[in-house]
Amino acid sequence: MKALVLSGGKGTRLRPLTHTSAKQLVPIANKSILFYCLESISEAGIKDVGIIVGDTHQEIKDAVKDGSVWGLQITYIKQDAPLGIAHAVKIAQDFIQDDDFVVFLGDNLIRGGIKGFVNEFSARKSNCQILLAQVAHPQEYGVAYLQEGRVLKLEEKPKNPKTDLALVGVYMFDSHIFEAVGAIKPSRRNELEITDAIQYLLDAGYQVNSHIIDGWWKDTGKLEDLLEANRLMLDSFTGSIQGEVDSDSQIEGRVVIQKGAKIINSRIRGPVIIGENTQIINSYIGPFTSINYNVKIENSEIEHSVILEESAIMDIPAKIADTLIGKNVQITRSNHKPRAYRFMLGDNSQVWL
Repeated sequence: MKALVLSGGKGTRLRPLTHTSAKQLVPIANKSILFYCLESISEAGIKDVGIIVGDTHQEIKDAVKDGSVWGLQITYIKQDAPLGIAHAVKIAQDFIQDDDFVVFLGDNLIRGGIKGFVNEFSARKSNCQILLAQVAHPQEYGVAYLQEGRVLKLEEKPKNPKTDLALVGVYMFDSHIFEAVGAIKPSRRNELEITDAIQYLLDAGYQVNSHIIDGWWKDTGKLEDLLEANRLMLDSFTGSIQGEVDSDSQIEGRVVIQKGAKIINSRIRGPVIIGENTQIINSYIGPFTSINYNVKIENSEIEHSVILEESAIMDIPAKIADTLIGKNVQITRSNHKPRAYRFMLGDNSQVWL
C-alpha cells in the first residue's frame, strides 16, 4: 500500500502567514502539521509516499527531505495549480500504479492516526473507504448521505445539507479510482472534486464503505481550527523541563520547556510548550499556548495562542489571546509621544484592538 499526501494548496484562509510559508508547515504544539501526517502514515506501516506539491514545493522539500527520519521513501509530484483532490489523484497515477493507497490531506489532523482505518480497508477489500465526522457547519465540507450505514450520495459544500456528516481529509482507494477521476468533469469551482469521483464509483456499482470516526479530527485551514488543534494536541502532553527556570518563577500543570529556554520571574500555566532558546521574562504564559524556538517574551501576557520562531513580544499592557503570530514578528509598546498605534501589515491581515 502507498500513500499520497496533498501539500499543494495556497492556504488562503491563513493569510498573510501563508503568503510566505506553506500552510502544512505551520506548527501545532511546535511540530509542523505535515509531520504529524507523515508520522501517522509511517505508524500504519506504509513506506512509499508521494507528496503533491505546488508553489511552496521547495519549502516542503527542505522540511521533509527524503523522508528517512520517518522511515519513508518520498516521491515529490508537482501540481501546477490547485485543481482539486481528484486532480491530484489523477496526476499521481504513474506513482501509484496498481497499488491500493491512502490519500491524506497534509493540513488535517486525526487523533490516534490512521493505522486502524488502513487495516480495516485492507481486510474488507472494498474499492474505496471514506472517513466521516459529525461537524457543526457541514456546508463548508464535502458531505455524505447514508442509509442504514450504506453510502448513498456525496455532495461538495452543499448550500442546504441534510446531514452533518463531513468527509474527513483521509480516503482509501484501489486502482478503480483512476477510472473515476478520468471520467468526471471540473466543478463550478473549476476543480476535479473527489466527491464527484467517489460518486462515480457508487453509481458504477463499486463498493464504497464508510467509517464514522469517534476521536477528534481537525482541518487546520482556518485560524479557529488551528488553535483548537493546538489545544487538543497540548492537552495530550505530559510535562518536561529541560530548560532553566529561576526561583522567582512558577510552573503549574503540564508544561514542556525545551533545552536552552529560560524562564525568568514568570508564571507558566500549562498545558504549554516553550521551544528551544526562548526567553520568557516577567511574563505570564497561559494554557494552550505553543511558543516556538528563539522567541523573546517580556512584560507581557499570552494564552491560547501559537507563536512562531524568532519573534519578540515586549511590554504589551493587555493580554494577548486566541492569536497566531508568524515568524520573526516584532510586537512592542512604544513610549514615544504622541502615542499612537503603528502597524505594518500584509494583505488579508486581521487586527483586533
